[in-house]
Amino acid sequence: MARETVAERARALMAHAFIARPPGPGPFPVVIQMHGCGGCKPFQRRYAEAVVHAGGAAVVVDSFAHREIGTWEAYATVCTGARLRGAQRAGDLFAVYQWVRAQPWVDSARVIAAGWSHGAWTVMDALALPSDHFASATGLQGLAPEPLAGLAGVFLVYPYCGIASLSSRNGWRFAPHGVAIVAGRDRVVGARHPLAVLNGLVADGAPLTVLSFPEATHAFDEREASDFRVRYSEERTREATNALIGLI
Repeated sequence: MARETVAERARALMAHAFIARPPGPGPFPVVIQMHGCGGCKPFQRRYAEAVVHAGGAAVVVDSFAHREIGTWEAYATVCTGARLRGAQRAGDLFAVYQWVRAQPWVDSARVIAAGWSHGAWTVMDALALPSDHFASATGLQGLAPEPLAGLAGVFLVYPYCGIASLSSRNGWRFAPHGVAIVAGRDRVVGARHPLAVLNGLVADGAPLTVLSFPEATHAFDEREASDFRVRYSEERTREATNALIGLI
């Protein structure tokens, strides 16, 4: 794995990031959005627009562009776990988090990490990664002793919590307030494992609200999805959006 500094990774990521914020100098609460294994989709911008409408700012991170991972390559390698697993991609969150908190328009005490599917895996692994594995897992040099120090909250939507997930066997270094949403009819990451892992974190003291959408599928908020396993739900998307807005 090529070694980068935190600043180098942040520059590479921010060159392709989508930033939405209200007018004015701020400071604003910020949601860092980590996409799923299929890459940035239009619904990420719809969430970002909802955040802005509520008075916050959103940074939609594209983890694939600077790595030159195309859509079909992502489905074949990232979605299968052959490449860019959650612990490695956690370095993207570490780098963007540091970049975000240094911006004058950001309320550094109100930064939320949000992830969908693989992105939620990333956020969870970023919290579960042992400190002595930071550099080896992420390929980053110069990380702070706690790269997510001060993180205000997490928002996790249909997270992958299978055998490759660190949260399936590790506790979190610290546990921000947050909301996690599990889809009862998820045929991609399932519902049983995510619920077991999330409820285990809650039992250990994590201040997470775990919401179960029994009739929802994976990517229930992706209106444009063509996967036969996915069914868009306007109602559940509205509920998920409101849950995110409630965190900021």
